[in-house]
Amino acid sequence: MKKILVVIDMQKDFIDGTLGTKEAQAIVPHVVEKIREYPTGHVYATRDTHQDNYLETAEGRHLPVVHCVEGTPGWEIHPDVAAALGSAMIVNKPAFGSIVLADLLQEENDREELEIELVGLCTDICVVSNALLLKAAMPETEILVDASCCAGVTPESHEAALTTMKMCQIAITND
Repeated sequence: MKKILVVIDMQKDFIDGTLGTKEAQAIVPHVVEKIREYPTGHVYATRDTHQDNYLETAEGRHLPVVHCVEGTPGWEIHPDVAAALGSAMIVNKPAFGSIVLADLLQEENDREELEIELVGLCTDICVVSNALLLKAAMPETEILVDASCCAGVTPESHEAALTTMKMCQIAITND
């Protein structure tokens, strides 16, 4: 079984930018350490990617805080995380969950059985969205989330997302 790590949205705007939190800042070293546990070719990453018209989108109308606009410093992956990722495949995603990522991993799972671990930001939005998408696409594949390498918008919503994922048979480690 091949073990895959998916690093979700470890970008400046979510760490110490417009939507940053102290909890997000605190997980950076843990995420870097986790990435280093995986061999080259076993790590994927996502990057929340918006355009200049963000406030005109459905998401922008519900969360009117401009963030992760493609090409801006806030869109960039945190430098420590980027260095650890090296040549990992990065998937830009315009929404919370990435169908492109799910398709890529499902194709890889068709060739060789996978175990998929997720880490990153935000537990209660993009991590849970991608974990559920992956579980729906590959119901027999072991999907895990390392809680010590995730942070939510708030500590309470982080815990609620972990509970939701547990209820959907996603294994939560280091809770």
